[in-house]
Amino acid sequence: MLEVGNKIPMGIQGFEGLRKDRYVYVDKTAYIYRLVHEGKPYFLSRPRRFGKSLLLSTMKAYWEGKKELFSGLAIQELEGNNPDAWKPYPVFLFDFNGANYQQMGALEEIIDEQLRRWETNYDVSANQGNLGERFRRLILEVNKKLDKRVVILVDEYDKPLLDVVDNSEIQKHNKGVIKGFFSTLKSFDEYIQFIFITGVSKFHKVSIFSDLNQLRDISMSEAYACLCGITEKETDDFFAEEVSAFAKRRRMTISECRASLRKHYDGYRFHPDGEPVFNPYSLLGALLEKEFGDYWFETGTPAFLVKKIRESQFDLRSFSDQSIFANEALLKDYTGDNLDPIPILYQTGYLTIIGYDMKRRRYTLGFPNEEVKYGFLESLIPSYIPMATAGHKMDIFTLDEYIENGELDKIKNLLTGLFANIPYTLESDPFEHYFQAVIYLVFTLLGKFVLCEMHTYTGRIDCKIETKDYIYLFEFKRDDTAEAALKQIESKDYALPFIADTRKLIKIGVSFDSATRKLVGWEVA
Repeated sequence: MLEVGNKIPMGIQGFEGLRKDRYVYVDKTAYIYRLVHEGKPYFLSRPRRFGKSLLLSTMKAYWEGKKELFSGLAIQELEGNNPDAWKPYPVFLFDFNGANYQQMGALEEIIDEQLRRWETNYDVSANQGNLGERFRRLILEVNKKLDKRVVILVDEYDKPLLDVVDNSEIQKHNKGVIKGFFSTLKSFDEYIQFIFITGVSKFHKVSIFSDLNQLRDISMSEAYACLCGITEKETDDFFAEEVSAFAKRRRMTISECRASLRKHYDGYRFHPDGEPVFNPYSLLGALLEKEFGDYWFETGTPAFLVKKIRESQFDLRSFSDQSIFANEALLKDYTGDNLDPIPILYQTGYLTIIGYDMKRRRYTLGFPNEEVKYGFLESLIPSYIPMATAGHKMDIFTLDEYIENGELDKIKNLLTGLFANIPYTLESDPFEHYFQAVIYLVFTLLGKFVLCEMHTYTGRIDCKIETKDYIYLFEFKRDDTAEAALKQIESKDYALPFIADTRKLIKIGVSFDSATRKLVGWEVA
């Protein structure tokens, strides 16, 4: 019997090695049992680093009949005395991770390499036909030789498409390769025992979906909402000692530590009624390092996504207003041909489900947690405010220092410098969009260090900042006067809630001019 693991499995994607080397395995095998006994062809979309590769590796071990690896796991009890359980099947696991698809023909080389390995293992000729024909022959001959259906697992099918999203020629070519290769699955149903395909996005009009009409998309299924990711209960069940050690290192209570872990890494929902899950890569990284780091953001936000947000003139304030809406069709399909960033933001894990209107069948989306919120907004800064760097003394850390110390002239000069360096662009990318974006980015990111609230609705102060010694009330005006902004603070009694507060209250009216793209007014009271 395998011993219970005690090592944190950060970055471990192979189930067999994980079990044999005694890493902790968060038991998802009850889901696998349900999948293999309910149907055949499935598709699952989840963000990167969410455990998809480990899931497929676990399925591979199950279908290969490696019963000893599942000792003590839920599926062992569920299978019970089933005479058909643990019979080995030939498994073809296509892994599209880890390759560079920037060159034409790279995808074909990866498929060819994997086919050759299986053709050698099963003594099947590799000298005839294109990739699709070779795959069909492989399935037929293995079925004939072993008298068994085959199992087909596909990990990150869309990586050859997402990697070249800015190269339409190669992406179009790779779509054609995928169409020609996986169209085999449609007419070979009698030879296939099980199919499971994963990816980040579900590309509309890609043959893997249009040809497989019976493919069941469980990406937004309540029953499988926690198939990938780690729930809070699973954190308690499998990592209680690690959370306790983390709390001790950070001089926190266990309750405080759990709350901070939730705030930083929890909050993903893949169904409105589904249980929220932690990003597993970030949670395991935090438990391993005992630091609240930005583990998921080590590789940064894809440049194409930043570009798409800029080109669509997306109102960044929507991220905090809970005013991002979508229906299921939009969230499931990604064409890559339009400017709407919402589906790709959802599918890549920057947004998640935070609400659902059953009557309108409409989802409300928002950031899942603080790691994603601040990491994502920080990745937008170079595009909107290229001079907002430490070297220019116009970064968020410097602004935080000035805010903490009540240095009003320096705050004014920093904001003036930020807007003075906003690049001139085409009329299709107006200053209004920049004005809103820069204000939102700067002050929302400031909220990582101080209590800072941004508002965009009439009748509420634009920005409120609280530090140990100061309370700041900001009102921003575009193409109006700073005096008018300050007058609004006074006339609306924005300061009234702080009348008994012992901290120094500072009211600031700021005005910007669209024609000159400059901060032109600053009034303090």
